[in-house]
Amino acid sequence: MGMESLYLVLLTLHNLNRWVILLTGIWAVAASLMGRSAGRAYTAADRRPVVAFMGSLHLQVVLGLLLFAFMGMQNIPVFAGAPRSSFQWEHLGLGLLAAVFATLASSRARKATGDQAKFGAAALWSGLALLTVLLAIPWWRPLLRFFGA
Repeated sequence: MGMESLYLVLLTLHNLNRWVILLTGIWAVAASLMGRSAGRAYTAADRRPVVAFMGSLHLQVVLGLLLFAFMGMQNIPVFAGAPRSSFQWEHLGLGLLAAVFATLASSRARKATGDQAKFGAAALWSGLALLTVLLAIPWWRPLLRFFGA
């Protein structure tokens, strides 16, 4: 596989995983808020969307770091055409912060005492992660990329 092909594969996977992140993030926040408002017990099924959101964000960070390293090695400009030159660092920092928030959602919900506290922690930290993701997305770029630059 040539370097250009590897770049396109990584970029496509990073782009497609964005949608997994958005869907699992909405699922995690909605499920946590609904569980809290219903006043029911926090179960393994309630933990699933939070863990799926966290896992998809962790994958995105790995894909993003691989892209960042690959582009640096090839002298490819990162975020050419961005509205501001600092966006590459904002994107990287916000992506890492979102992954930290999603990890906190999982760990705080697991360690909280009481079902309402578990739902509350999952909703709060997943919500912060989702908001951070929305800020990090380069919305001026194509919304779907399939092996095209």
